[in-house]
Amino acid sequence: MKPFVIAVVGPTAVGKTSLSIEIAKRFQGEVISGDSMQIYKGMDIGTAKITKEETEGIPHHMIDIKNPDQAFSVADFQLLVRHHMEDILERNKLPIIAGGTGLYIQAALYGYNFSEQKRDEGFHMQIEEEIEQKGIETVFARLQEVDPEQAKKIHPNNKRRVIRALEVYETTGMPMSEYQANQQQESDYQPIFIGLEMDRELLYQRINQRVDQMMEQGLLQEVKKLYDQGLEQAQSMKAIGYKEFLPYFKGEASLESSVQLLKRNSRRFAKRQFTWFKNKLNVEWYEITPEQKQQKFEIILSDLAGMLDKK
Repeated sequence: MKPFVIAVVGPTAVGKTSLSIEIAKRFQGEVISGDSMQIYKGMDIGTAKITKEETEGIPHHMIDIKNPDQAFSVADFQLLVRHHMEDILERNKLPIIAGGTGLYIQAALYGYNFSEQKRDEGFHMQIEEEIEQKGIETVFARLQEVDPEQAKKIHPNNKRRVIRALEVYETTGMPMSEYQANQQQESDYQPIFIGLEMDRELLYQRINQRVDQMMEQGLLQEVKKLYDQGLEQAQSMKAIGYKEFLPYFKGEASLESSVQLLKRNSRRFAKRQFTWFKNKLNVEWYEITPEQKQQKFEIILSDLAGMLDKK
């Protein structure tokens, strides 16, 4: 029988971290962070990284494993998360993936084969040169021609992802969107997806409050430290919570406008997360309110006990 893996998903600021700890305590589990940015050391406040006290003694994995100047791909994530899941299962514990990036979680749990998509350094350099000479707009227009579906998912200025999508097209002979759609949808595990959702207005209010709290905790100083290390172009600094302050440091925007931009980007990201999980995965959804959070968690834990027992 395939082993169980729990994935706690949903938009940012909805309560996934605390639920994952409750599940771990109840079912002898260990938590794997599904967040592609919590892997970076020194990026604590902006990624809402769990503190040692907040773990309540539950082992957490995939946190603080990379320096912020290092690149990290979905294929890297898949490999490491699978290693942790196997290790946890070998110790007769329950793996629990908490929150994070939809594609990364899906890749870890299902049979996405990234090994066939080897990097083509020559092609990469060629596109880099073309961008230098003609601008990113020309290269993005080419992506729109060969893979309009993938182009819709990528910001025109996201050079790394634009190049990667074109690279996949060149090396596999098919658009990245088609390549991903054709990936094996069987899993080596029995994944159970628990989704948390919240009234939209209430969620947005919580996101705004969370940003204000992050600022009080020293988010600006955290980003400035990374900026002063010359990491402006690093992959890690493309994250929400960090990129919004770069114009402020360069004297191109006020601090107030940067904070408002962060709130807006965080709200939009929450909406995208929710839509992605709704459309891509078979999730058991539970609506959460701050007042009844603990009661709802008890319902989830009870339902989960039934799922683990039946399957």
